[in-house]
Amino acid sequence: MPYGLYVSAEGAQAQSTRLEVIANNLANIDTVGFKRDLAIFQARYAEAVSQGSVSPGLGKLEDIGGGILVQQTKTDFSEGPLKHTQNPQHLAIRGEGFFVVQKGQETFLTRAGDFFFSARGELVTPQGYAVLNESGQPVVINPSEKDFQFTPSGELQQKDTMQQLALVKPASYQDLIKQGENLFRCVNKPQPLSPGERCVAPGYLESSTVRPTIEMTSMIEASRFMEANLNLVKAQDQMLGSLVGRLMRV
Repeated sequence: MPYGLYVSAEGAQAQSTRLEVIANNLANIDTVGFKRDLAIFQARYAEAVSQGSVSPGLGKLEDIGGGILVQQTKTDFSEGPLKHTQNPQHLAIRGEGFFVVQKGQETFLTRAGDFFFSARGELVTPQGYAVLNESGQPVVINPSEKDFQFTPSGELQQKDTMQQLALVKPASYQDLIKQGENLFRCVNKPQPLSPGERCVAPGYLESSTVRPTIEMTSMIEASRFMEANLNLVKAQDQMLGSLVGRLMRV
């Protein structure tokens, strides 16, 4: 089997994965606090190098390269633009940090601050997950008292009571794993933000970091690269079929 077939097929597979990542980004253009993903490519070793029979970098025929593969999907954690909603229940974090929410018995991190107070006075996400305070308890207000406000330092005030929202950050963004529903699981325990780092914008929401023009350009590019690789597969398959046909006639 021609080695070029495998290289071209691997290239087409890598571009297909890239297209899936881009499509997911485009589907979340309007998702509050969404962080776009990037498909990271890596050059593949030749098969002989991968099997250990040849050392890389020798420049021999067995070390001609093995195309590319998607090494990982990496999340871009850059801060998105803030949108003024004028809703006092909405929050956006300026700079670093994440809100802490509880889903079942587990806690997760999120940048999406499109919260609201339930009929019981609990501050929850659109999915109904409780937003936690610095003590790890759900944030709750007296539902019969309608006057409340969030401060720029992330405190919820209602009459004479005050409670701080849990605002944390991971030791490294590599500790964060996407779990769907705009939530992140933190592999290691995150650390609370220091008082000087706590900066919240009440009445604002952080927009998605997806840029439609950039994503559409990347989608067109990936589609053309994928088409080129598939055409190479087709051409090599036809060449191989023609060669086999000639040998059979002989």
